[in-house]
Amino acid sequence: MSKIGFIGLGNMGGPMVANLIAAGHAVSAFDISADAVARATDAGASAASSGADAASGAEIVITMLPAGQHVRSVYLEDDKVMEVVAAGSLLIDCSTIDVTTAIDMIAQADMRGSGDD
Repeated sequence: MSKIGFIGLGNMGGPMVANLIAAGHAVSAFDISADAVARATDAGASAASSGADAASGAEIVITMLPAGQHVRSVYLEDDKVMEVVAAGSLLIDCSTIDVTTAIDMIAQADMRGSGDD
């Protein structure tokens, strides 16, 4: 069982959280929509108060967000997820985003010790 922080509980993220919980993982879930968080907690997730809260202590952080600006905000700017994850944590971004942002997030994760070696 892994401790997973999941950020972005929309049409794709919500069902993914339910599947992770059904597979036996502990999921801390965050979304800006209180209704989406409520659906995740109904499925067995614990509610996080922010993206950073969801990522804190997680072995794996999964993001499923609408655009590159949201990914950058969650990982580096507003939520600062990369500042709270432990070195060696696995960061998985499932968002449909631009290549430039994806490459930049990989570089940022590598610099912080959470990238793929």
